[in-house]
This record gives sequence, C-alpha cells and structure tokens, in this order.
Amino acid sequence: MITLDAFKDLSGIRHGFFTREGGVSGGLYTSLNCGFGSGDEPARVAENRARIAARLAVPAGQLVTVYQIHSPDVVVAKQPWQPGDAPQADAMVTNRPGIALGILTADCVPVLFADPAARVIGAAHAGWKGALGGVVAATVAAMVKLGANPARMVAAIGPCIAQGSYEVGPEFPGQFEAGDSAFFTPSVKPGHFMFDIGGLVTNRLVEQNIGTIQRCANDTASEEARFFSYRRATLRGEPVYGRGLSAIVLEP
Repeated sequence: MITLDAFKDLSGIRHGFFTREGGVSGGLYTSLNCGFGSGDEPARVAENRARIAARLAVPAGQLVTVYQIHSPDVVVAKQPWQPGDAPQADAMVTNRPGIALGILTADCVPVLFADPAARVIGAAHAGWKGALGGVVAATVAAMVKLGANPARMVAAIGPCIAQGSYEVGPEFPGQFEAGDSAFFTPSVKPGHFMFDIGGLVTNRLVEQNIGTIQRCANDTASEEARFFSYRRATLRGEPVYGRGLSAIVLEP
C-alpha cells in the first residue's frame, strides 16, 4: 500500500493506493486483483477487496466501487451498495463516515480528495476521456455541494502510466484543448507523441484551485511487479489484466 504525505497528516481520514501485491489471485491476476469485471474468479476478487477493507479498518461491505465508464459522472455515496448494484459513474463523494470509496485502475489516474474541515471526501477515475470530459471538475463540484471548499481540499494522484510509457498516435492530441499541448512531447516514432496523463490531471486540479496537490511518481506500465497495466497487457497480447484499487474513508 502506498500512502502520500499530504494525507498522512489529516486527522480522521484513511487512504491507500494499493499495489498488486498481497492478494490471493493467480496467473495474470497475481495477486491483489480487485476488479470483478476482470474475468478473475469472483471469490478471489471478493477476498482481495476484503483484505483492503481490513487495511482501511472497515467491514468488507463498506468498501464500494462504481461501474466505471470513462465519463465525468459523479455519484454521492449515502450508503454502501453491492458490487452488482454499482452505479455507472467514474467518481464518488461522501460525507458519511465508514464508507470507503474505491477506484479501480490499470494505467488510468486514480485521484483521492479530502476536505478534513468539512469532513467530505471524494475519489475519481481519470482516464483520458474522463479527464478531458471534466471528471475532476465534476468531483470538486459535488464535494462543494456537500460543504467542501476547494482551497481547503487535499488531492492525491496515485500510480498511473507515466509519459515515457504512453505513446499515442498522430490523431490523438487533436482531441484535446489547445492549452493541453504541454502534455504531449514528440516520440522517437515519427508523427507520434508521448502523453503525460498524470500531468494533465494535475493541471485540471490546479484549475480547480485545490489547496494541496500531491502526485505519486510510480509508473504502472513499467513497474510490473507492483502494478497492473492495460497497456503492458495489450502490447504483450495478454487476454486479461487485473485492476488495482485506490481508496479513501472518513473515520467514524
């Protein structure tokens, strides 16, 4: 489990960016795979999630995730739900103690949020489509509705694919805003680019005037022993891949 200093000093909040280590799954899912939609055995995924819930000091049923669709959609978690009833969205917010908000990733950017004074937390899945579509701004707005203040917020960006591992084609940068050009550098392959999705998400947080922002330096694509990676699996022709989980919870 990776924790960031920006959150360690916050009273009443627990968080963690969990690696692929310490679970019960095998094969390409080794070992802490938390994605029910990954094709792994559901019982193993459930056990892996239960282990994470225990690390966060909540019952297994209090750890919730959404059915992620690469959108800017946010839900308010007023009570836990079963995995099969998960709403379609890419971010969650809550002011209810004891509900752990979990985000699944395998190269995309997990972002955890907290306003310790207002006792409001959030978690967002920022793939490139969600980041471009406004999932960061939508999460902040949903937290503000619950009483949070961006100037008091702490945002932590977890492990994601690094720019050096994320090559994109010539048509890809054209989908972004003109101001996002700084997050693309030329690749050694003519006409291609290296994309800094973590930098883009950081910039989206800056645009929301978040008080404290901290970014994890890990690269999910190159650090195979620690992280699952969709891109690594695709490049190898592997048929499946696991999902890592990042989570945050308000203490009772």
